[in-house]
Amino acid sequence: MSSPTPIPAGAIPAAPVPAVPIQAAPIPAEGPAGPHHRWAHMRLHLPTFPEALASLLRTTVVALFVLTFVLQPLLIPSESMERTLLVGDFLLFNKQVFAPAGRWTRWLLPYRPVERGDIVVFHHPNPPLLIKRVVGLPGDRVRIAGGKVLVNGAPLDEPYAAFEPAPPSDFRDNFPPKIYTDPQVDPDWWRQMQSLTDDGELVVPEGEYFVLGDNRNHSSDSRYWGFVPRQAIVARPLVIYFSVRRPSSTDVEQAADDRLGHERDLPARLRGFARWNRIFRVVH
Repeated sequence: MSSPTPIPAGAIPAAPVPAVPIQAAPIPAEGPAGPHHRWAHMRLHLPTFPEALASLLRTTVVALFVLTFVLQPLLIPSESMERTLLVGDFLLFNKQVFAPAGRWTRWLLPYRPVERGDIVVFHHPNPPLLIKRVVGLPGDRVRIAGGKVLVNGAPLDEPYAAFEPAPPSDFRDNFPPKIYTDPQVDPDWWRQMQSLTDDGELVVPEGEYFVLGDNRNHSSDSRYWGFVPRQAIVARPLVIYFSVRRPSSTDVEQAADDRLGHERDLPARLRGFARWNRIFRVVH
C-alpha cells in the first residue's frame, strides 16, 4: 500500500467529491408505450376506394379542361415553317390567347388580338388545320419585291425567314403579280386579288390576315389561296415538347460515308431518334 502524497505547506486540501450512482435508463416494454407506439403516427394513410376514385376524377377533369380549352398537341407534318418549326416537331398550342373576351376569359385566361409576326394555327379547307406567320393585318398594304416583304411601304424585319433552294418563280418572289403565271394559284383568289390590288400593293380587307410560311420558297400560303379570316384563327403555338427526326423534302442528302449512317449501337440510335436539343423550346 502506497503512502499518501504529502501536501505542500500553505496549500488547502481539496474537499472530497461525493460519488454519484449511475443508473441505466429503463427500456420501455413493447406495447402501448413501446417503440411500435412511437412510430404508429408516422404510418401512411392509404386512401379508400371512393377517395382514390374522386382524386382520379378530379385529375381527369382538369386534364380534359386544359386539353379542350387551353392547350392541345400538334405535329408539324411539312417543311413550310422551317427553320422555325421542323418536320416532326410536337407542339403545345394555346387555344385561348386569341379567343374573344367573355365573362370568364376576361380574368381567368389571358387573351390579346392577333399581331403582326404571330405564328397562328387556323382552320383551312385542305388540310383542316394550317400553321403560318401573320405578315399583313387588316388595312395593311402588302407587297413582295425580290422575295423581300414590304408592309405599308417599309421593309419588314424578318430574322425568321428562310430561303431554301428552289426553282425561280416570279409569282412567288414578286407579289402581287400582274399576270396569272402559276398553276398552283387558286383561280377565285386570283380574281379577288385583282380587285384588292392598288398601285402594285395588296390591301388587306377588314377582318382578314395575310400569312406566309417562314420557309418562303417552299410554302403554300396567302400568295396562293388568299387571306385568313379572323374567325378561322384558333390558336398560337407555345412550346416544342418533343421532336422526332423525320425527313423533309428540302433536306440536303447526307454523304454516303457519314458516320451517323453507319452507327448501329443503341446510344447512337437514341441520339438519332429525336432532336433532343429542341425539347421545351419556346416558339417565337
